[in-house]
Amino acid sequence: MAVLIQVRDAHKRFGDQVLLEAAEVSLVDDKKVGFVGRNGAGKSTLLRVLLGEEELEQGEVIHHPSLRIGYLRQHAPFQPGESALDFLMRDSGAEEWQCGEVAGRFELKGAYLEGPVKELSGGWQTRVKLAALLLHDPNLLMLDEPTNFLDLRTQILLEHFLRDFNKAALIVSHDREFLKATCTETLELSRGKLTMFSGKIDSFLEHREERREHDRRVNATVQAKQKQLQRFIDKNRANASTASQARSKAKQLERLQTVELETDEPVVRIRAPRVQPRNGTAFRCEAMAIGYPDHTVASDIGFEIEHGQRVAIVGDNGQGKTTLLRTLVHSLDPIEGKMKWGHGVNIGTYAQHVYTSLDERQSILEHLEYNSDPEVTRQDLLAMAGTLLFRDEAINKKVKVLSGGERARVCMAALLLGSDNVLVLDEPGNHLDVETVEALCDALQQYEGTVIFTSHDRHFVRRVATRVIEVRDGRVKVYFGDYDEYLQSVEGEIDAEERERNVANTKDGKQNTGKGKSGKKTATDYRRSQQENRKVEKEIKNLEKKIARLDDEKRKLNEQLLTETDPDQAVKLHEQITDIDQQLTEAEERWLELSS
Repeated sequence: MAVLIQVRDAHKRFGDQVLLEAAEVSLVDDKKVGFVGRNGAGKSTLLRVLLGEEELEQGEVIHHPSLRIGYLRQHAPFQPGESALDFLMRDSGAEEWQCGEVAGRFELKGAYLEGPVKELSGGWQTRVKLAALLLHDPNLLMLDEPTNFLDLRTQILLEHFLRDFNKAALIVSHDREFLKATCTETLELSRGKLTMFSGKIDSFLEHREERREHDRRVNATVQAKQKQLQRFIDKNRANASTASQARSKAKQLERLQTVELETDEPVVRIRAPRVQPRNGTAFRCEAMAIGYPDHTVASDIGFEIEHGQRVAIVGDNGQGKTTLLRTLVHSLDPIEGKMKWGHGVNIGTYAQHVYTSLDERQSILEHLEYNSDPEVTRQDLLAMAGTLLFRDEAINKKVKVLSGGERARVCMAALLLGSDNVLVLDEPGNHLDVETVEALCDALQQYEGTVIFTSHDRHFVRRVATRVIEVRDGRVKVYFGDYDEYLQSVEGEIDAEERERNVANTKDGKQNTGKGKSGKKTATDYRRSQQENRKVEKEIKNLEKKIARLDDEKRKLNEQLLTETDPDQAVKLHEQITDIDQQLTEAEERWLELSS
């Protein structure tokens, strides 16, 4: 196990803020590390230090002689008119067939590989950059928020790539699901200190909360003891017979003060808009088509949303999720068909076209005061602003000097301080750190209004969504299943495509058969076999969960059927039981097939 990078006694400041203070960490050649910390803690700064783009004020960074860093560039390194294949060949110096084979791992083919790369969406350009990284054969990958704006399919492809990548990686991300799927170690930057935890993100967060709770209890005990000692000293130091005891207690008090534990960072809490719960239909559309004058994105759309539901709009980038949201909030008119919101609906919107149109003359404080509910107290307003990183004098900054991410957070704060009973949110988790995303999940779960949202953060969607609507191939349909089942279906499609591609590459002779002259399996063949085994094991576990869930649903329906007196309702229950029986049969047959 070689140490690829070692950081010793690192010190770094940005103005009055301490980013690194006697920080130390070692990155070894066989670990994938998830790098977490609050926004502004200094994670991106440390990456630039490791890359040699910034200097430390004190301390050193030691690189192993064989270190080859692959850094996922955020800027576009592409030349005008260049295709993805041209870029890969230029960037890596590899042969065309090698570039094509690696590009295939990210589903880059046809127009995506041979057309102008600058015309691709951000997600597809990220796939090109990842293929370029792999062609350079790095032994340490550094990825800074790699899942930002990536759709679900691209995220899963990136996860597969990282699981198969048998070298080291350092990944900065706020996406818990992504870190859980790719990293076995967790590195935290907090108050200038680096702490390495030997475990996945979920275990780390649980361990950290236990540690903080322990610290709070210790602090409470110390503070109680301090008060007790101080009372004794105040009462007895003037009395000659007890003065020596008072001096002894004063020494004890002094020792307690020297070991006083560090207080916690502020706990993130987000207040949900306070609204009156409503019943019935919040939204209905029939035979609706959405899009633009020269292009129809999706047609024949019909669905209903009930008050109180939290609806996730899912689908790949470019399929029309944002177009659907813009149509729902009247930013775009339907091309045809009709849509209607229920009586008494007040819609609050969080989307890019909203936070790019803020009044630049206002300060953050003025904007929040103007847009918040009249019943919101100044304390609530300042607490919300602080949660979203606008603290102290920052709240008086003018909108015109804010970055895109800061403007987005201002809009989020104003929306949550309002009183809208329907929230339409386009990627609400972007620009927020792990703690703030968790707090937003809690707030939306407590919110008694209706939520319609898009997000590529699987942990966020799983926690918030009560219903799933998919936009795909020009259609919008309600997905009959929970979000985990939707994820499973996408994973299954990607696995099938990867198997087909491997078969095709083998037939074309572009992929090594994995056997040497002796006909024995090589390490490559063994790794492929292990990957296939893991996929089978995963599908078996998912099937077992599905079978257990279907059995439970069938049992409950049978219990209802035994007591049902309405003939029409009894027929419906029987049809539901028949449908579940069919699903059970298919799932059990597949389970038997895989188990054998």
